Amino acid sequence: MIFKFPIRVYWEDTDAGGIVFYANYLKFFERARTEWLRSLGIEQNQLKQQTGGMFVVSQTQVTYHLPAVLDDQLEVTAQMQSIGGASLVIQQQAFRKNPQGTPSLLTEGTIRIGWIQADTFKPSRIPPNLLVRLS
Repeated sequence: MIFKFPIRVYWEDTDAGGIVFYANYLKFFERARTEWLRSLGIEQNQLKQQTGGMFVVSQTQVTYHLPAVLDDQLEVTAQMQSIGGASLVIQQQAFRKNPQGTPSLLTEGTIRIGWIQADTFKPSRIPPNLLVRLS
């Protein structure tokens, strides 16, 4: 299942050249992943309080194809690629919505998020009940 999240490009997202600053795509990806988890009934702050653990990004691989500019309407996706005992790999893409209908792929990436204990920052296994919700 592909989760889709709409984002509009604001002035604060752009660089001196008037295009979205490359690192901001990682912020867009983070927002989409957070909303994807919410759509599954997983609130990250509540999860941390209940389990003592949390997800953190451990690896990113991003490819940039086309730039986004001020006022563009984007659609950012999140799709589970693989689930391990202590990490998830999520495929993400950012598309520009075009008036003619066919969206343009701007950026795509693979994000690995690991599960850690919030108090020690040590990796640990994702709680089994959470794995069930993510599958």
